Amino acid sequence: MMPDTLLLDRLQNADGFHPEVIHTLNPAELRQLADEVREETIDVVSKIGGHLGSALGVVELTVALHHVFNTPRDILIWDVGHQCYPHKILTGRRDRIRTLRQGGGLSGFTKRSESAYDPFGAAHAATSISAALGFCAARDLKGENNKVVAVIGDGSMSAGMAYEAMNNAAETTKNLTVILNDNDMSIAPPVGGMSAYLANLVSGGTYQSIRRISRGIAEHLPRPLFETVRKMEEFSRTWVTGGTFFEELGFYYVGPIDGHNMEHLLAVLKRVRDINDRPVLVHVVTQKGKGYVPAESAPDKYHGVAKFDVITGEQAKPKSNAPTYTEVFASELIKQAHRDPTVVAITAAMPSGTGLDRFAEVFPDRVYDVGIAEQHAVTFAAGLAADGAKPFCALYSTFLQRGYDQVAHDVALQNLPVRFAIDRAGLVGADGATHAGSFDIGYLGALPNMVIMAAADEAELAAMIATATAYDDGPSAFRYPRGEGVGINIPEMSEPLAIGKGRIVREGSKVAILSLGTRLTDALKAADMLAARGLSTTVADARFAKPIDRELVLQLARHHECLITVEEGSEGGFGAFVLQFLAAECALDAGLKIRTLTLPDRFQDQDTMNAMYADAGLDAAGITLTALKALGLEEAMIAKSAKR
Repeated sequence: MMPDTLLLDRLQNADGFHPEVIHTLNPAELRQLADEVREETIDVVSKIGGHLGSALGVVELTVALHHVFNTPRDILIWDVGHQCYPHKILTGRRDRIRTLRQGGGLSGFTKRSESAYDPFGAAHAATSISAALGFCAARDLKGENNKVVAVIGDGSMSAGMAYEAMNNAAETTKNLTVILNDNDMSIAPPVGGMSAYLANLVSGGTYQSIRRISRGIAEHLPRPLFETVRKMEEFSRTWVTGGTFFEELGFYYVGPIDGHNMEHLLAVLKRVRDINDRPVLVHVVTQKGKGYVPAESAPDKYHGVAKFDVITGEQAKPKSNAPTYTEVFASELIKQAHRDPTVVAITAAMPSGTGLDRFAEVFPDRVYDVGIAEQHAVTFAAGLAADGAKPFCALYSTFLQRGYDQVAHDVALQNLPVRFAIDRAGLVGADGATHAGSFDIGYLGALPNMVIMAAADEAELAAMIATATAYDDGPSAFRYPRGEGVGINIPEMSEPLAIGKGRIVREGSKVAILSLGTRLTDALKAADMLAARGLSTTVADARFAKPIDRELVLQLARHHECLITVEEGSEGGFGAFVLQFLAAECALDAGLKIRTLTLPDRFQDQDTMNAMYADAGLDAAGITLTALKALGLEEAMIAKSAKR
């Protein structure tokens, strides 16, 4: 039970935000504040959903950092940012915390435009140390002395960018603090040598004994003697471990320390705050989901959650008879792998997110989790393909961006048959702009040799997986959205599609809607709305963004007065490919009214999916309105259509 007087109320109340309060609290009060923040975080996420386990794991660390450092003058950068809910509660946003991940509300990640306490926006892993170095360099150039702190999780330490930054750190600045939040997992358990290295550091008996002795002595000594013991302890650490990896990079390594022990956190952070002759790395061991039993016992399932019952931990997920597209991908890839022993799968620290955890249950020796290392994942897949395997590289669209040079140079240039399974293509609702799969059609379509497919429903996705399996002439990609399918039955074994061939779904004569991907359902609804106004409409499913179905596009352009392309992607994608083709074929005659519907040329903030589609003009009403405007119909009819 919380005390009658909440410290959170002293920090922020009807009179406003009072940041000075946290600096005046004693250790016992800081422990109380941490308990209040944890309870508030659980209550908030139980009502609106979001990232839970990672946020609960850093509660004490967050309180200690804001107590010891003078934020926002001292720069505090959170890697990824999904653990930032306690940070937001403590930095003047408690009154809006229940708007997290909702339209017009707070972002689920750090965001520069939201608060001075968010100096750097983040939602992708391993950016914090690089950004922190930039802040350090700018500070040093100005001759200022504020502190810069980067908090990075152990999962992010599998990403090469973190080491690129650390390799550069000692040459860039002598005044930087990196907090390594070691909770033994990011979304999934971490993989690779660094994970094992950190585990050995934490568990080594001799090492821990020396650290306990030296720390116990140091805590009771004046500062000069503390420094002597610190040097002795450093020598002992080097003797026991052979020199830590971090110290070889020029960092002074401190840890491991208990990230839930407030006294230890405060003591260490106050000491390292005053070190300015070399970068410091503080190794903090935390427990994901700390303080909430269901999250502690199943940290992977409580990383990101829907609304849930606080007492039971049961999540309130909507029931549906339709599988998710991710589930369809997993099931169909397993079918293909049963038929073809060369099929293998690759994920970058997202086995459950991409469905490859199910694949791993059936084919444990044919799935590779490379950690948060998309660049490596792509080139690793290229190596597999070069030696005869059929690799499926399953990544979220927004994360594939991180491996684009490898897609271009290591895959497309060599024309290697790597299959890219692009999950979360298009809008993603509450996760907002940082996780939206807006750009893959354009950035993949720019590459020679690339085949790009987009599934309109779950049966089409199954057929595209079969197509990718059978296609060995070069790289291919198939994109599919977050969420559930439309309820279409999937054949027992899908057959491959003809490369570059679309399909007519509905015949008409006046308007043609050429849809790529899952906007087909709304295209059909738009056709009904246009038919109600006497406008006969053809609806076609392009299936392929590249190569486009030249015959189909020419047919639609030559036999309809209006042609509308629809895609859940940015400008410069499928619609641009169609326009370029028609221009080259001299098929853009004056009688054709052509429009391309895409996501808007801006980053869309989080909202419900329906609201985001309406904002983009990609729902049935938006498609209908575009057709009516193109045909020059009266404003009264346009207004009537828009209301519907």
